[in-house]
Amino acid sequence: MNFLLKGNALLLAAGLLFGCTAKVQESGDTPAEFVTPPVSDTASTGTTLPAPAPVASLDTAAYNRLQLYLANGDSSGRWPVKHEYPRPGAVLPFKRVVSYYGNLYSKQMGILGELPKKEMLKKLQGEIAKWTKADSVTPAIPALHYIAVTAQVEPGKAGKYRLRMPFHQIDTVIKWAQEIDALVFVDIQVGTGSIQEEVVQFEKYLSMPQVHLGIDPEFSMKTGARPGTQIGSYDAADINYVTEYLAGLVKKHNLPPKMLVIHRFTRPMVTNYKAIKLRPEVQIVMDMDGWGPPAKKTSTYKSFIYPEPVQYTGFKMFYKNDVAKVGMKEEMQPEALLKLKPRPIYIQYQ
Repeated sequence: MNFLLKGNALLLAAGLLFGCTAKVQESGDTPAEFVTPPVSDTASTGTTLPAPAPVASLDTAAYNRLQLYLANGDSSGRWPVKHEYPRPGAVLPFKRVVSYYGNLYSKQMGILGELPKKEMLKKLQGEIAKWTKADSVTPAIPALHYIAVTAQVEPGKAGKYRLRMPFHQIDTVIKWAQEIDALVFVDIQVGTGSIQEEVVQFEKYLSMPQVHLGIDPEFSMKTGARPGTQIGSYDAADINYVTEYLAGLVKKHNLPPKMLVIHRFTRPMVTNYKAIKLRPEVQIVMDMDGWGPPAKKTSTYKSFIYPEPVQYTGFKMFYKNDVAKVGMKEEMQPEALLKLKPRPIYIQYQ
């Protein structure tokens, strides 16, 4: 099987993960013993879009970006996936989202939380400049992707092997994002709970026009197993619930389309992909997760993302594990990723 290590927190080799005993409320304090998620030890046939929308409905720049997106299809007919034209205010495929991922309570879960705010935002803007130079037609825009519910190695008070972060941390991330006009993603790891019960906890934030959603099948433990002992999964039914919920918020609050990022690095992490429903109010991104050498990462993209088209694609880089763990000098650069078909439109750095 071709797979990659996810490595959310590949910091703690043998026996250094501890359960989080602190009680954290939405308005609570920093957990005294915050624990990053455990580390696993494994890492519909589409058709082309119809003829381009009338030029009158798009400005020239947007029209050209749409044409570039259409031209990046392939002879198999899988890509680009057939769907309705993006609604007004849609980010994709007109812009490429470049995000920093992490949690403010942990320096091991990603670059968001590892570096001080000023340094982190400056580094993110440097990545934006790289992507803008590599693809001048599709503007790169920044995002902060915050893990708002983390999988845990202990069941906790709720008995669901997950810990909800206090809302004031999300408020902090939103304020940081405003400084560089960035989008925000709220990311959820449900443990033995369900996405149905977790996503509604964040309605206040998902009702904001600049806030979007990420969900992580790796830590959705439908078998009841402890996170990290198996790789979890989401079914099309779970994803359809989430997109229906997001679509309802878009309609209720007259919002631009919401993006939904789904992390994936094995085939079983997403089941019954052909049954995933596309809705004009939601833009679905299948994000190639996992760390490893470039050949392994691109092979995973071709093996698990390319053959099962849903809508859009993403690609994830790990500043530490893509380099130090595999002996590379640097993580994959934009020029290499732009050679992929389809070109990833969402880029994440951990």
